[in-house]
Amino acid sequence: MLHNKLPELVCPAGSLPALRAAVDNGADTVYFGYKNDTNARNFAGLNFDHKAMVEGIHYAQTRGKQVLMAINTFPQPGREAEWQRAVDGAADLGVDAVILADIGLLDYACKRHPGLRLHLSVQGSATSYEAVNFAHREFGVKRAVLPRVLTLAQVELVIKNTPIEIEVFGFGSLCVMNEGRCWLSSYATGESPNTVGACSPAKFVKWEKSPGQMSTRLNGILIDRYGDGEAAGYPTLCKGRFEVNGETYYALEEPTSLNVLEILPEIARIGVSAIKVEGRQRSPTYVAQVTRTLRAALDELAKGATEFKVKPAWQAELGKVSEGVQATLGAYNRPWR
Repeated sequence: MLHNKLPELVCPAGSLPALRAAVDNGADTVYFGYKNDTNARNFAGLNFDHKAMVEGIHYAQTRGKQVLMAINTFPQPGREAEWQRAVDGAADLGVDAVILADIGLLDYACKRHPGLRLHLSVQGSATSYEAVNFAHREFGVKRAVLPRVLTLAQVELVIKNTPIEIEVFGFGSLCVMNEGRCWLSSYATGESPNTVGACSPAKFVKWEKSPGQMSTRLNGILIDRYGDGEAAGYPTLCKGRFEVNGETYYALEEPTSLNVLEILPEIARIGVSAIKVEGRQRSPTYVAQVTRTLRAALDELAKGATEFKVKPAWQAELGKVSEGVQATLGAYNRPWR
């Protein structure tokens, strides 16, 4: 039996064109961030200055959509005021909610702006209902985004034991580390992905072409070698091929994208409030394609869970923008608990 309403579709906006693409293709909610260090996806050439934010918020809200501001990095020592000003700015702009990870910033936001709706970022790493309930009790958090390490049964357990809304990832890249606080990347480059906006900062990336192959390195560390004609992915440590006991393979994780189309009825049944699409660093075309496909699937689910069937066309559309042109249910269908 479905809960009273379908999960909200929350889509990424790394630019104003991406925001419009999400809104125009059926997103219920969009999320974006500042063009500065308060944003965990602070890629060069992406994100929003004040003028673009005003325009984007107006575009979404006048069309009945919600806008969430991601201030999801951790304030650096001596620079706390920059993150506090970001929260103040979000409140002044009239966003529908702010997504925060840092406990100190949650405390600041709830005291300084008691009317501002707060969401707990996935980077807060709340994997239990005790952690979620702590954020609700202490800071009035209304929604928590769960890390991509829980089985569907574990997600259901959290939902049954918390009064707040639960949001889960439904499509996009996976993270097998601490959701943006990767120790591997930090060790290799000396910079945390949470504070520089990328798992592999561009200044550390090197491509080396030689006869018959292409090698990729991160700060001198060999990540992968590709033969001529083989698709060469952007070098991230967790998705590299390494030699282990004489065999070379994806030792940590294969390049693949999370795709929950198959389990949408189960996600709705257990009471998930929102499904999130990863990808503020991706193109407006990606945003449009993923949003349009998930909107169609959710609208089909609204007709009845028992009649719901995944259409091959949906899978084909999402497959075009999946990492490694592969899809997975990730931890959602793991047998362990």
